[in-house]
Amino acid sequence: MSFEKQLDKNRLPRHIAIIMDGNGRWAKKKGKLRVLGHEYGVKAVRKVVETAAELGIEFLTLYAFSTENWNRPQYEVDALMHLLVRTINKEIPTLQKNNIKLHTIGDIDSLPRDAKAELSKAIEITKNNNGTTMVLALSYSARWEITNAAKKIAIAVKDGKIDPEQISKHLFSEHLNTVNIPDPELLIRTSGEKRISNFLLWQIAYTELYFTEILWPDFGKNDLINAIIDYQNRERRFGKISEQLGSDVT
Repeated sequence: MSFEKQLDKNRLPRHIAIIMDGNGRWAKKKGKLRVLGHEYGVKAVRKVVETAAELGIEFLTLYAFSTENWNRPQYEVDALMHLLVRTINKEIPTLQKNNIKLHTIGDIDSLPRDAKAELSKAIEITKNNNGTTMVLALSYSARWEITNAAKKIAIAVKDGKIDPEQISKHLFSEHLNTVNIPDPELLIRTSGEKRISNFLLWQIAYTELYFTEILWPDFGKNDLINAIIDYQNRERRFGKISEQLGSDVT
């Protein structure tokens, strides 16, 4: 039986988040520059995004560039920004063909001007698509996001727009970058590393974590499907016990 036939199409996660790790190690194993690994990583992105759209996954969030990544060697940062611009421009037809809407989270203002321009263009072109929403986390870190939300709420309290007694987890969520995006049910990390790396810390409180040894450039359609099957085989209790869950809860 193929991986896809094992899927329960009625219990797919609405939102999958992925930490795309291993590009540099993939290139190093082949005796190539790290930049080549990032270029092949783009091909993996295309496969995964198209698979998510084909399956009907509503949201797919990809950790593309963290705030910590700015500390990498300048030549690699420059190459990544150039690759980002080139990829976005090149992939717009693919997004349109697959009815994919592009969205971003992170400190987008810190990106180079040409990268921001290409992102804005792609977001505008795909805004009416109603299939999968692909969320690119760029210059993103969860601590930055949470700190930024706290600042917004503090200013609103100071200005008398919010009563401190009104502050709740729901109000806090409304000040995060992911407002109007459901929390991910499944978080995938490639390359064998087993850590979260400052990604969606608030949003993954009850997310199922899936770690694989596969390096990101080698991650493809069957690997995504296999991760979803693993997710579907888990019991999601949200603090309850098994006996409290109905048969329709996953």
